[in-house]
Amino acid sequence: MTALSPQKYNTVYGRWAGVGPYYAMFPTNFAERVIKRYTDDDDTILDPFAGRGTTVFSAAHEGRRGIGIELNPVGWIYARAKLQAADKADVLDRMNEIQREAWRYRKSVSHLPEFFDYCFVSSVREFLVAARAMLNWRREKVDWTTMALLLIYLHGKRDAALSNQMRQTKSMSPDYSISWWRRERSKPPVVDPVEFMRTRIEWRYAKGRPSFLDSKIYLGDSVKRLPQIALKQEHKAQLLLTSPPYCGVTNYHYDQWLRLWLLGGPATPQRREAYCCGRFSDRRRYEALLTTVFHAAAKLLSRDAVVYVRTDRREVTLSATKRALRLAFPKKRLSAVAQPCRTPTQTALFGTVTSEVGEMDLILKPA
Repeated sequence: MTALSPQKYNTVYGRWAGVGPYYAMFPTNFAERVIKRYTDDDDTILDPFAGRGTTVFSAAHEGRRGIGIELNPVGWIYARAKLQAADKADVLDRMNEIQREAWRYRKSVSHLPEFFDYCFVSSVREFLVAARAMLNWRREKVDWTTMALLLIYLHGKRDAALSNQMRQTKSMSPDYSISWWRRERSKPPVVDPVEFMRTRIEWRYAKGRPSFLDSKIYLGDSVKRLPQIALKQEHKAQLLLTSPPYCGVTNYHYDQWLRLWLLGGPATPQRREAYCCGRFSDRRRYEALLTTVFHAAAKLLSRDAVVYVRTDRREVTLSATKRALRLAFPKKRLSAVAQPCRTPTQTALFGTVTSEVGEMDLILKPA
């Protein structure tokens, strides 16, 4: 879904741009195209719903200054590793250190739910529990890089992940998974976690590692973070490029529960119904959230900034997004450009049947 051609994997940017399986990812070439059209070198670009950081990473690569905010730690850690990755040797050393200490966590492993017995072999379980305890992923570069790479391969197809057969983008329900694995007599793959990760790390670093010190990704709620950033931000942004979550489609926390467990969360999926963490099923609260975020973002934009929002084509999301944008940017002219559905959208991925196929780009420019 990143729309990277095979030859682009021959660059540092290409190797790191696709870090992190995540729903609702911007196609990389789309972000590049918008950034080049509406900004110049050294301009600042803002994304208040940053996801795994495609906007910020593409901005940095194109010689701009990217600022992103992401509420979900999974997306945030992918973005942080893409912007500032630790040295390969340090990451490999950290992996080896975790494996040496893994035996100390056998007692903790014994308390995990049944799901983990079916999902990972015992050596992998011990390694993951040790990584969960040892990695200071919020503050240490080598630890957030190590954790980001582990999260990529935590679950997925048997030959491409540390887990038993699972989807890569969505953490499956434990009950459903156990039932399927029993029926199929599917056992977790026997792998050495460090050796498994080493080959993937060698590939990731084969062209080098990114280091974009001028671009930043913040972990937290944009409603709270944007006013804080506005107080200290030296440069006004010339472009706001983002894709907010769609109304009533998915719960990004529930659907990433296994990766969130590795980051220190509970060992069973939890439905968080906070206004900013659930499925955004309440249309009024959804629209209020967008309006609040866009209002706060407006304070970080230059007067002639362009606002570019990719959103759901369904009426429930589209009309709410349009109203929020008009309230936040009353002096800008809004135009809408329909985008055909070339790859599965969020709504399609989650089984939503609708005649309103594809997505919509909402573009606001100075009147």
